[in-house]
Amino acid sequence: MVKSLKKKIRMEFEVKASPAMLYNYISSPSGLSQWFCSDVDIYNNFYKFKWDGDENIAELIKKTPSKGIKFRWKESHPDEYFEFEIQQDELTDDVALVVTDFADLDEEKNTILLWENQVHELKTLLGG
Repeated sequence: MVKSLKKKIRMEFEVKASPAMLYNYISSPSGLSQWFCSDVDIYNNFYKFKWDGDENIAELIKKTPSKGIKFRWKESHPDEYFEFEIQQDELTDDVALVVTDFADLDEEKNTILLWENQVHELKTLLGG
């Protein structure tokens, strides 16, 4: 099998929310449609994400309550995915959302900027 030519990108964002509240925003259709896309339909293990007349289908790869969710775009390389992972510091109780995605080498900066903008929307919903 040919190896993915895309670069793995991992970004960490501090959020002011409980893991349970954050998990609802990253895993439910109603939560995702408030910050990530316009609408989400789920059938079996497939999520159809819709943006202003455009849509993409992703397969649910892994879902761990209060911890995170992992998807693979239907048309992507088997090694590529995007993931939302919730991390909580044991000492400070600070909560972070870790986003992992893959981008073409010439699209890395745009991909990071897109995620920063999307997570900014999420943080606004969460109250900070």
